[in-house]
Amino acid sequence: MDIEVGKLRHRVEIWGKEKIINDYHETDFENKKIKTIWAEVVPQTGKLQNQQADTILSNVTHKIKCRYSAGHDIKQDNWIMFAGKRFDIKYILDPYFKHVILEIFAEEIQG
Repeated sequence: MDIEVGKLRHRVEIWGKEKIINDYHETDFENKKIKTIWAEVVPQTGKLQNQQADTILSNVTHKIKCRYSAGHDIKQDNWIMFAGKRFDIKYILDPYFKHVILEIFAEEIQG
């Protein structure tokens, strides 16, 4: 399974929590951009949920493909920012364990 480089046309940011020491010498965490990579963002599924007070929440899942070399250090507790929206990573696949591409399945929650 080879990657089609022409499809990697989206710049996505990988974010995560960074451990810091605050002013009170306590361990704390802050959000930090880890890196920016080229990727293909493909919508997968969507569903609507009824919430309290007659509000509707939509969950949309996406498959984000990138080169293995660019994303091999991405962890499941990271998240992706693209087009001003946050995508929480659900799981990461290395198809056929070939170390060529990564498929990152992520969920965008729209309220």
